[in-house]
Amino acid sequence: MDHDFDDLLASNQRYATSAPRNFDGYAHAGIAVVTCMDSRLQPLEMVGLFLGEAKILRTPGGHVTEDVVNGCVLGVHLLQVDRILVISHSRCAMASGSDDELRRRILEASGLDAGACHFGADPDQAGRLREDVRTLAEHPLIAGRARVGGFQYDVDTGLLERVC
Repeated sequence: MDHDFDDLLASNQRYATSAPRNFDGYAHAGIAVVTCMDSRLQPLEMVGLFLGEAKILRTPGGHVTEDVVNGCVLGVHLLQVDRILVISHSRCAMASGSDDELRRRILEASGLDAGACHFGADPDQAGRLREDVRTLAEHPLIAGRARVGGFQYDVDTGLLERVC
């Protein structure tokens, strides 16, 4: 077995000595956050929440995918979620072009064909955010059970603005 992850396992050993215990898995603030996988985003901190208070679902661009819908349905019905925030952000690679452009960049960087990948890139970030919010808000297992809002996070200022 190689040692590619030894540094992370060693860090985990230190973390485990003070890791939170006895959480029940509910979203105690009633919040689910759908946002981008971008490492500049700290979903709990950006809205003043702490561990155990929210469900976090991350995808490229923070787009609502089938897995996100499933997670939100579970959150609403089984995990005490009654508000869902869909958060896009400034300077997002998923809003800078199309899937074809991303595939071309991957091919140039690696020589590998990513033609089978669907990334969901969309330069109309605000339009896509509205569509994603509508998808969740109108879903028959979410509508009337949770409020859904769309927000834009500015990675340079740290501010969140309501879009829809």
